[in-house]
Amino acid sequence: MHTMWKGTISFGLVNIPVKMHAATENKDIKLRQLHKKCKTPIKYEKTCPNCEEEVKNEDIVKAYEYASNKFVVLDDEELEALKKEQEDKAVEIIDFVQLEEIDPIYFEKSYYLSPNEGGTKAYALLREALTDTGKIGIAKMMIRSKEQLAIIRVYKDAIVVETIHYPDEVRAVGDVPNVPSQESVNAKELDTAKLLIDQLTTEFEPEKYKDDYRTALMEFIEAKKNNEEIEIGGEPKSKPDNVVNLMDALQESLNRAKSEKPKTTKPKKKTTTKKKATTTKTGAKKKKATS
Repeated sequence: MHTMWKGTISFGLVNIPVKMHAATENKDIKLRQLHKKCKTPIKYEKTCPNCEEEVKNEDIVKAYEYASNKFVVLDDEELEALKKEQEDKAVEIIDFVQLEEIDPIYFEKSYYLSPNEGGTKAYALLREALTDTGKIGIAKMMIRSKEQLAIIRVYKDAIVVETIHYPDEVRAVGDVPNVPSQESVNAKELDTAKLLIDQLTTEFEPEKYKDDYRTALMEFIEAKKNNEEIEIGGEPKSKPDNVVNLMDALQESLNRAKSEKPKTTKPKKKTTTKKKATTTKTGAKKKKATS
């Protein structure tokens, strides 16, 4: 697994040398743009509209636009020095909180941490301490030229860094248009909605969720590559009807959920050896009486 960052995680006076690895990957299928006439990939050139000429990478500088068409130019050396100053600092866990206190809207990206040389014992110590207390750490760290707010938690046997948004990066929910305030809800409709939720409730099994579009697209690409006959479509999925009567829609949804949900047998409760022996004996008596 590729190491994308090396550093130190600290809490109190305990320092843990670690390596960081991306925990997730983007599996989107990337499509190139070609010239329709000759099927050549399109090039994108950087040009200056003022000089009307192509600009090479070495002639480009970075700047911050503080007002319309007014810039503060920043040298690469200055930015690199500032970045290095922050990267050299140990990632210090500032606070410990409960994971449930952080709304998922703050979560951004996950990274695995592995112990670097000499950090195995301290790594295991932090992992066990977080597990036993049920807490997560709040820390700041530099990742790709940006200071990130992050949580440090345990996922299975690994310590994970989860970058989270700063509060000013989360837009105010009050700015969302057309959100109803206090709407009176019919008690019968609410009870039926709860029944529907209960009927569709199950244990989370991430393996059962698939990206159907990505799978279909890859099969389509493979078929075209092999010059096979391709059929797109099939039975169209029925579009949902406009909800005229909310109660009717809820009841129909509930009926469908009951008919489509597979029957699952409840797991048998564990019994002691003594009880098992009694059950076997009783079962044997019943069998004898039947015969």
